[in-house]
Amino acid sequence: MKILGNIKPQNVMKYFEDICAIPHGSGNTLKISEYCIKTAKDLGLYAEKDGMNNVIIKKSGSTGFENHPTVILQAHLDMVCEKTPECEIDFEKDSIPVTVDGDFITADGTTLGGDDGIGVAMIFAVLEDNTLPHPPIEAVFTNDEETGMFGADALDGTKLSGRKLINIDSESEGILTVSCAGGARCEIRIPTKKTDILFPCYEIIIEGLSGGHSGVEIDKGIHNSNILMGKLLKELPDDYNIISLNGGSKDNAIPARTLCEISVKEDISAIITNFKEENTNKENPNLKISIKEIAPVKKGITKDNSKKIAEFLSSVPNGVQKMSEDIEGLVQTSLNLGILSTKEDEIFMSFSVRSSVNEEKTELLSRLKTFALDVGGSYGESGHYPAWEYRKNSPLRDVMVNEFEKMYQKKPIVEAIHAGLECGILSEKLPGLDAVSFGPDMEGVHTPAEKLSISSVERCYRYLCEVLKNL
Repeated sequence: MKILGNIKPQNVMKYFEDICAIPHGSGNTLKISEYCIKTAKDLGLYAEKDGMNNVIIKKSGSTGFENHPTVILQAHLDMVCEKTPECEIDFEKDSIPVTVDGDFITADGTTLGGDDGIGVAMIFAVLEDNTLPHPPIEAVFTNDEETGMFGADALDGTKLSGRKLINIDSESEGILTVSCAGGARCEIRIPTKKTDILFPCYEIIIEGLSGGHSGVEIDKGIHNSNILMGKLLKELPDDYNIISLNGGSKDNAIPARTLCEISVKEDISAIITNFKEENTNKENPNLKISIKEIAPVKKGITKDNSKKIAEFLSSVPNGVQKMSEDIEGLVQTSLNLGILSTKEDEIFMSFSVRSSVNEEKTELLSRLKTFALDVGGSYGESGHYPAWEYRKNSPLRDVMVNEFEKMYQKKPIVEAIHAGLECGILSEKLPGLDAVSFGPDMEGVHTPAEKLSISSVERCYRYLCEVLKNL
């Protein structure tokens, strides 16, 4: 039985529920791309898929709009898969457990995937509607946006004729985004040396943090549980051995839970209590740090090696590095240690690095490399994407501002953001591209607390239709 069947706009919600039923985490998007192709063909539209599972669908302009300039509608197919510790969902094969709570759609113990499933759903609703006046449309659904915008990077720009692009991947109604930061992924591996374990073994868990989007919420004062664990280890007496460190699963999500297994000679419960008190604040009111004894193990990381790892985690740059001098309140440069995991012979870390100034991004990556090499680690970069620069002359922006004022009786906020959007990559592929991003209200994106406003979706879809009528 459809959960969203009677919720307006029904043409949008039916597609959103279909999307939620198909596993579509980053790297697992074949089925969702096949769904897009089949749906397009059922609608009688041209559709093609490339080797990255990017999908392009084309629809002719409606009567009287046939010769208007083509508009690109763009969203990404993949979602961030995060869940609560007690949730047993298998993201590789299970549907997202959609629920409705008043004005909000959410999921039971998992991310919802409103980022960017609702953008995909809105575009399909437009493609389906043969009563809507609109110019020729090129619908572009990219893949693996959440892990490095790899789909957009691989997209063949020659397949597209449009030079006006509406990206539906923003999360605050009433805000038109016209510029964003560039970024990259950095991976660091610190080799581990093993030794016999002599002391009792314990499990330390840092949890209760809110987590969040590493771009949009990096300036909110939210603790990064991986960094916090490093600072806690730095407080401990020298005589300990790390057995394992694991926290976070996505580099673009601020980690909310980190687990450390440790062998230590002294009673550290008082240190943990004091550390918790010192780091609980209004931004992190629900911080929890627990410790319990576990079964002994034979091998752990050497004392010296453990100390190096703790030093690295407690001192490596993280969070906001610089605010914009030109735009009040805008983060200019930041990074997030999103993944911390223990492998057979190494500690693995993955950082998301963002900046609207390419030179600062390069400098920050260089600093991370220095930190890695100083502890005998290895360093690698991937997933580079360019900043999306502000366009002074934007006819598309003018139309979207004008239609917003007509519909809402107020001006929209036109802003740059620190989060990454694919518009920068697409602007490089499509010279002269005029792009704007918008979307409905969402909260808790990239966390199991994610929720999507139903009323905002309805207004934003109506707004999209009005914009298309005027292009």
